Amino acid sequence: MEDKIPQKINIGPEKDGFLPSTLSGQRPSKALRWFLAIRPKTLGISLAPVIAGNVLAWHETSEGLWSTFFITLFAALMIQVGTNLYNDAVDFERGTDTRGRLGPRRATAEGWFSSFDVKRAAYISFALAFMGGIPLSWIGGWPIVVIGLLSLVAGYAYTGGPRPIAYSTTGEIFVFIFFGLFAVMGSYYLQAGVLSLNSLSVSVAIGLLAAAVLLVNNYRDLDTDILANKLTIAYVIGRRQSRRLYAILLLCPFCLPLLLDDPSTGSWLVLAALPLALLLIHRFIYRSPGPEFNEILARTAQLQLIFTLLLSIGLLTFN
Repeated sequence: MEDKIPQKINIGPEKDGFLPSTLSGQRPSKALRWFLAIRPKTLGISLAPVIAGNVLAWHETSEGLWSTFFITLFAALMIQVGTNLYNDAVDFERGTDTRGRLGPRRATAEGWFSSFDVKRAAYISFALAFMGGIPLSWIGGWPIVVIGLLSLVAGYAYTGGPRPIAYSTTGEIFVFIFFGLFAVMGSYYLQAGVLSLNSLSVSVAIGLLAAAVLLVNNYRDLDTDILANKLTIAYVIGRRQSRRLYAILLLCPFCLPLLLDDPSTGSWLVLAALPLALLLIHRFIYRSPGPEFNEILARTAQLQLIFTLLLSIGLLTFN
């Protein structure tokens, strides 16, 4: 239990990894403020599973529709943007995010926009996702309707409602399911019309990497989250076990080539990203929680996207 006790952290100079250094002493432009509000460096979490699911379907069926791919990509992106914006506003209202937070600057906490404006932008994003889901529902039928509606509800419930997901131990599980299982297999199903064991294996790999991104966030913010009664999995298992969990989440996806039913595919190409994963694990274990973890978070999100692109290149090249 001793590693759950909040420790004094030397915040030091601002290094959020998101705001250009030339703007660190002045107010960003309105366009840049909105761009930073959607958390651009983490958006790959919603893009990666859609890319992986579509490419796997094209590899296994030798056919596919680009229009379906781009609509799916748009809908998934809008759900994450809406979730990020709503999280920005609600975390400020709950007192979780303040100007002195360790993480990247947040639009509402910085006073860039009111919580009302940020929530309105979130609702617009959810509405756009719903509109994108209409043609996808026509293509995929009731399974896509269910996945789409659950994703929209989960996007709101992540920080909204009386029992927000982000304030519990289920955050990483939520990310694993919606940015892994549902997103990959749903994208695959839209192109192939069926599901396969390969789509399940790929969805697990992508989902584990997505969960690792959230774990970095919760590990970095553990001390301030406790003060705001935000008791995540990092609080329950402590810092030491969180470091072990992070290593597991990053290394297990590299077993994917052994799980796919066709060893002749180029899935082995994902191993080219293994050195980056090992470097991130080393940094996560040996660096003290603080602003430096903003870079680790961004690089973990990049790892998921790089892993996905390498898998896609392998599958398409050795089709």
